[in-house]
Amino acid sequence: MNEMKIKKLWFADGRIYVTTDKGETLFQSLKFYPRLLMATDEQRQAYELWEYGIRWDAIDEDMSYESFYYDETKQVQPGIQDVFLSHPELNISAVARRMGIQQSLLASYIKGSKKPSPERRKLIQDTLHQIGRELEAVEL
Repeated sequence: MNEMKIKKLWFADGRIYVTTDKGETLFQSLKFYPRLLMATDEQRQAYELWEYGIRWDAIDEDMSYESFYYDETKQVQPGIQDVFLSHPELNISAVARRMGIQQSLLASYIKGSKKPSPERRKLIQDTLHQIGRELEAVEL
């Protein structure tokens, strides 16, 4: 891919947008970049344009220009992917261990590269609901 030149970069509606020197307007969902999603406006504006991507030192985030062309970073899929991307505090590895499955398998379900069986989907849902009940029972 040829080097992309960014003319404008902005954030709106839970997305990062760029306009290139070729007049293209491209975007990605910030749910795929939880540090950017949770960053302040000031942190988001403190970026550097590098040869192959964008760098935010203060939040230790990088984004390649090429990723703006990936369809899978445009829209979060409802269900498992949306739940885990909307709640970065859910540790995929810990949830997978609790379910008794490999972390890489749960990550594949979240990414969308594998589809869980109805039984596995129910196990994921039941596990998340159990975590929620345990959190609700916390007394401080």
